[in-house]
This record gives sequence, structure tokens and C-alpha cells, in this order.
Amino acid sequence: MPKTWFITGASSGFGRELTELLLHRGDRVAATIRKPDALQDLAEKYDERLWVAVLDVTHGEGVRHVVNRAFAELKQIDVVVSNAGYALFGAAEEVSDVQIERQIDTNLLGSIRLARAAIPHLRQQGGGRIIQISSSVGQAAYPTMGVYAATKWGIEGFFEGTIPEIAPFGIEVTLVEPGASRTNFASSSADAGQILPVYDRTPAGDFRRMAASAGLAMFPGDPRKLASAIIASADQTPAPKRLTLGSDAYALVHAALTERLAILENQKALAHSTDVEIQGAT
Repeated sequence: MPKTWFITGASSGFGRELTELLLHRGDRVAATIRKPDALQDLAEKYDERLWVAVLDVTHGEGVRHVVNRAFAELKQIDVVVSNAGYALFGAAEEVSDVQIERQIDTNLLGSIRLARAAIPHLRQQGGGRIIQISSSVGQAAYPTMGVYAATKWGIEGFFEGTIPEIAPFGIEVTLVEPGASRTNFASSSADAGQILPVYDRTPAGDFRRMAASAGLAMFPGDPRKLASAIIASADQTPAPKRLTLGSDAYALVHAALTERLAILENQKALAHSTDVEIQGAT
């Protein structure tokens, strides 16, 4: 049965791939973009099945207005995809305050704004699905990607707390953790700090050189395949809490979780030793 989807950041990357695939299979899409006419080709082809609105997720009132209008005009939205975001590259002291604030405002606060605007509607209609595009960097981070990783760790923490709050209303959430894929993520849509020569012979410099020399090999993910997997997840019941996509994502996340679990196990005795002692306990 056809679904109705709401997708932010639909003009490029995963948002565009999702929108194209969904329209092609017969679903209805409410797509938000930042530049008018970015989806004109799809609007001409699919007409009434594509609902389009201009949206900047850094504007709280604008997010609420567009979400309210979409639910009012489309009557029901089955899946909300929080996809708007971009990359910021640079060591901690290379990126500016303005860049950091804009990154957090878009990737983290923008995603929270969207969820808060959509949840009341999903609750009132008896349920639905939220798909949050996170990243494998939401479980582990590379040098020069600390601020970007902070936004992804942050949104995962937000949903860890929010998922049990909204589960009684039939609202499910999937955190999508893709690896590097061949979108415009690391090129036209990205931002970067001012490179400082002092980092040239550090892990930050090593990562930059590796990324520059690796070329497409650093981006094994097929955006169309990833988008297809995301769409398929919306039909899974119960919803997968996390969806790790890409061989590089699997390797990175597996290594990070294995290391963290080993560290935690080694600290078990220390952790227990810091509890309050109960008098008379045997």
C-alpha cells in the first residue's frame, strides 16, 4: 500500500535519492528544499504526488509551519525522514565559532526541531515512523570530523531518550548510520575550517592526505542502494533501532563498539567499588 513520506533536504544526496525512488514506486512525498525549483523536474513528472516546500531547519517557526501545513494538507504522513544536514571538516582549533554554531544548529538542533514538530501529529494520527539520518561517525569519529561527529552523537542521544517516550503512541524511530557514499556530502555541500600547518604531521594531517589520495575508493557506498535499504526499513516491524549501511560503516562501528565494551569490562571492578557501602551487607 502506498505511503506518504515527509523528507527534509530533498534536493540532493540521500534526500533526492529517496524522493526519486519513492515517487517511482507510487508513494507520495512531501519534500522540503532550501532552493525553490530544485525539484522542478520531479514536480513536472509526478505532479500531485510531490508536495514541495522551502524550508531552512535552523528556523524553528519555519519548521513548525511547514510540518503543520504538510500534515493539514496531506491528512496523514506515515514516515518522516530527517535528512537535512551537511559536513564540516577541520581540527577543533581550525574551525571557527560561527562554523561550529551553524553545524550544530543545522545537524543537531534542526533534527530536534523537526522531531518536536512532527511528534504531536504522529501521536494524534495513531502512530508513524521517524527515520533519522545519522552516520557511522555517530558511533566513532575520524580526525577533522569532531564537530560533525558531535552533532551525530548528539542526535542519537536525543532519540535514545525520546524513543521510549513516544513508543506508547505507536511512533517508532530508526537511526540510519551510513558510511561514506558517492553523494555530494564531502564536496559541494560541505564546509571546512582553515588548515593550520602545525597539524600537517598529526593524525589530522594523515587523515587529510589519506582522503585526498584515496579518491572514490574512500566512498564505497552506492547512494541508490542505501536509499533502497532505508525505504525497506520502513516496512520492518518492529522498526530497527539502528541501520548500519556500508562495509566501511560496519567496520568502523564494529571496531568502536568492540573497543568500548572491552574498556568497560576492564573497569567493572572499579565501577562497583565506587558505590556507597551499605552497613551490615553480607
